[in-house]
Amino acid sequence: MKQAILGLDIGGTGITAGVLIDGHLEDVRHIPTPAKESQEFVLETIAEFIQTYLHHDLFGIGIGIPGLVDVKNGIVLNLSNIPSFQHVLLREFLVNRFGKPVSINNDANCFALGVQKYGVGKPFSSLVGITLGTGVGGGIVINGHLYSGAYSAAGEWCSAPYLDQDFEYYCSGKFFIHEHGSKPKNLAKKAIAGDPAAIKAFEEYGHHLGELIKHILYGLAPEAIVLGGSIRKTYPLFKNSLHKSLESFRYPKVIEGLQILLSELDETAIHGAVALVEDELEIVGTLR
Repeated sequence: MKQAILGLDIGGTGITAGVLIDGHLEDVRHIPTPAKESQEFVLETIAEFIQTYLHHDLFGIGIGIPGLVDVKNGIVLNLSNIPSFQHVLLREFLVNRFGKPVSINNDANCFALGVQKYGVGKPFSSLVGITLGTGVGGGIVINGHLYSGAYSAAGEWCSAPYLDQDFEYYCSGKFFIHEHGSKPKNLAKKAIAGDPAAIKAFEEYGHHLGELIKHILYGLAPEAIVLGGSIRKTYPLFKNSLHKSLESFRYPKVIEGLQILLSELDETAIHGAVALVEDELEIVGTLR
């Protein structure tokens, strides 16, 4: 049997897992997250889920979590959508239980690493991944390796002040709900049908996302920016206004070379969680 790495994407509503074997993701499964339960109950749920994958002869375990992580020590610092998960010694718990290497990071960082190792970002050594959904997440890959920053907080442009709110308000689903009274999926259907108000909503959204991308470019100037999350599927509706916003960037040469791509992977966070193990242990290429 070829060596396998297990990846888990732990969210507030569900936990998704899959095994990467010889570059292919297999045995993808989902369970609900017992988000309101005690820390001990949540830990046991995760462990029992991992237990069902042990027949794959796992080399290691990678985990993506929507919160801050002490990456060096494998400590989950806080998860707003799992109240009991505050300062959780997750790596220690899992290493003691399974005796396997465990790598943990923020889920948006996992997304960025996943698309660079296994998705549309493979041709680029440096890129930024942005997830667009109910919130906005960001991850940075430099010279083929994830840059997490202190407590995995690098790439949190969502919290940077913008206009009267922050970038997350204007670049996530919150913008459509609070400013246009409907979810992006519903507005997308109306825009495709020619509704002027819905079309305008996506034009405005593209402008705001363009401002976020310029903010990123001034600090990092990556080769590529990869968009993920559910809102990426509406890209044709805001593509033009996004690029129009980028025209005011002060260094046109950077814009000329920039690639803005859409992630094609369905389980990017799992791919990224798997890549954490490879990236942190510097075994890229030896397990494929």
